[in-house]
Amino acid sequence: MAATTNGSAVLAASAHGTIPPPATDPIIYEEYRFRWASLPSTAEEWVARAAEVKEVLARDAVKRDRENKTPRAEIALLKHSGLLKVLGPLQYGGGGQPWSVGYRVIREVAKGDGSIGMLLGYHLLWSTTANVVGTADQAEALQEYIVGNNLFLGGAVNPRDNDLKVTSEGDSIVFSGFKNFNTGGVVSDLTVLEGVLDGTDDHIFTVVRTQQPGIQFAHNWDNIGLRLTESGSVRIDNVVVPWSDALGWDGLTRRPDPSVLGIPYASLLLPTIQLVFSNFYLGIAQGALDFAAAYTRKSTRAWPHITHAAGDPPKATPLDEFYVLERYGNFHAHLAAADALADRAGAAAAALYAAYNHRHIADASLPLPHRDNRGELSARQRGEFAELVASVKVVTSDVGLKVTSGVFEKTQPDFPIEFTRTYVRRIYKD
Repeated sequence: MAATTNGSAVLAASAHGTIPPPATDPIIYEEYRFRWASLPSTAEEWVARAAEVKEVLARDAVKRDRENKTPRAEIALLKHSGLLKVLGPLQYGGGGQPWSVGYRVIREVAKGDGSIGMLLGYHLLWSTTANVVGTADQAEALQEYIVGNNLFLGGAVNPRDNDLKVTSEGDSIVFSGFKNFNTGGVVSDLTVLEGVLDGTDDHIFTVVRTQQPGIQFAHNWDNIGLRLTESGSVRIDNVVVPWSDALGWDGLTRRPDPSVLGIPYASLLLPTIQLVFSNFYLGIAQGALDFAAAYTRKSTRAWPHITHAAGDPPKATPLDEFYVLERYGNFHAHLAAADALADRAGAAAAALYAAYNHRHIADASLPLPHRDNRGELSARQRGEFAELVASVKVVTSDVGLKVTSGVFEKTQPDFPIEFTRTYVRRIYKD
């Protein structure tokens, strides 16, 4: 675009969403770089670290949601906390935790800020994508690079669409097209791309640097809820990748490797991310109930002229009101049940990924290299896991809507609008 003296070029760029909007300043969380210099070592310590992050984010979640700035500071906070590395191999500086812990961490962060919980969840999926659809060598190389450098990943992926085309040019493949949604891409270090090879129905996943001319963000995310997830559209313009970086493909034959992509294991990304959704839905609802309960304790007054039984005087505080106790107890019970179901599915995910992976080792005393046994997962096992995950998503969606909307029924008319902005809109987004 040619420069002009009247500013028309800038206005045109702005109209097309190409000028980045204001972003939060990472310096505001700099103190946590030193406070959290050491990584947690146990599952409970990782969840406790996530709870600390939740508390930091909750302090100004309403303000940040209203301002809708690109969350660069929030991603810096996640990096300082170490949570981006919770699933990473210990040998590369990661937490070495299973998905069961990863899901609990997502849930905990989402209690304080649903947008950042969602970004963390997507990152954990994208950062382990090669473990599912890549060769063993690709998975290992990417884990070392991502975890070792504490990188944050976004993704321009929707396998149901064919809007990103891939062409073969010599030893390289070229991605071009447009994605309407690209969660976390604007604030990412690396981006997962997925497109269809020209002339075929075959999909190719790869991981590329985000900061390059061929990745052009529209900066057009202005949603009702989850406003800080940076899920706007992106144009991919001639992004060149070596064939060797096509995940799960044979670089010589330039065909999908059937031992990687022709097995039930290769379709695990879908139930894995659906459980990510379930956990940040649940975290948002739990955060909503905490917010509402605190409001009721601090600001709600008892109804002055209501008696609950013959001879029973009006209650002195709302905490003694039967309808308040019943409603909050009901919400708590539903969330506790959803929490237990989510934990059950998380444990199933952890067991599945522990039993079948590219670095499986039946005897811990055996030396490297590990044996890749991903092909041993049966279609039935994958299907039963997906069925459990679907159940969790149904329950967490229903309970989330019940809780976030239901608290209005049992609170005073002056219940703060900030609650609507912070919690209800987040649940209704999906």
